[in-house]
Amino acid sequence: MFFYHYPIIGRESRFPIYLISIGQHDCQPLTKRGTEFGYPQLFYCTKGSGMLCCDGTKTEIKAGMGFFMPAEHPHHYYPLGDVWDNHWIIPGGYACERLLSEMGLDRPKVFSLGSTARLDRIFAEMHDTLQHDSIYGNIRASGMLYDLLIEFDRSMSHVGSSEKTNPAVRKCVELIDREYRRNIPLDELCDVSGMSRQHICRLFRSALDARPTEYIAKRRIQAAKELLLGTDMTTEEIAETVGFGSSSYFCKIFKRYEGISPTRFRDN
Repeated sequence: MFFYHYPIIGRESRFPIYLISIGQHDCQPLTKRGTEFGYPQLFYCTKGSGMLCCDGTKTEIKAGMGFFMPAEHPHHYYPLGDVWDNHWIIPGGYACERLLSEMGLDRPKVFSLGSTARLDRIFAEMHDTLQHDSIYGNIRASGMLYDLLIEFDRSMSHVGSSEKTNPAVRKCVELIDREYRRNIPLDELCDVSGMSRQHICRLFRSALDARPTEYIAKRRIQAAKELLLGTDMTTEEIAETVGFGSSSYFCKIFKRYEGISPTRFRDN
């Protein structure tokens, strides 16, 4: 399959993130980019293989792999056979650089994705929208672009984790979801997961970007926000209900993560 979309950019140019271009080529031809190309690019491969040449290094890009190129960074790439099914996405917007940087995409990068099934589904929906709606298609596709980038981030973050690690984190999260109101010592999470203290902390940081104690606090705050908005309970009652014990400690932790006090959160 070969297609590309370069939609006419209208008011979506004022969006934090919007789509500039998207396309697919079943045998990506030789392409050379210099400093004149002013957009970041994301690629991922589903079949065949090709060669990426950047900064004096050659890297073979196979199915289940992708690469990122920042704007104005010279590079070139070419197929290594009759098939190199490449998908490309060019995002834009005033928040684009920040989001890509948070994903670790602030410099040229080659990465593995494993399964591309979810990416393919979002990508196909974007293509279909652009193909059948010339007026609002790119606005809708730009909304899907955020989902696509989040899926890239999820896929890049989880590649390489073994089948034993993900269930361990899930078991701990399931326990926390059930029992967050009480004190859950780290040793109990170790018992549930079958992992050492050091290992479970490392897994939590990798999967959830938080230590186990931080995740428990965030889970309690999540429950507290529901009570603040959905009930007339006082902050003292809510603090006790969700497991913080004292209202002063509850307010301190709430403000640390939310930036405002529980009272202001309720009022707003």
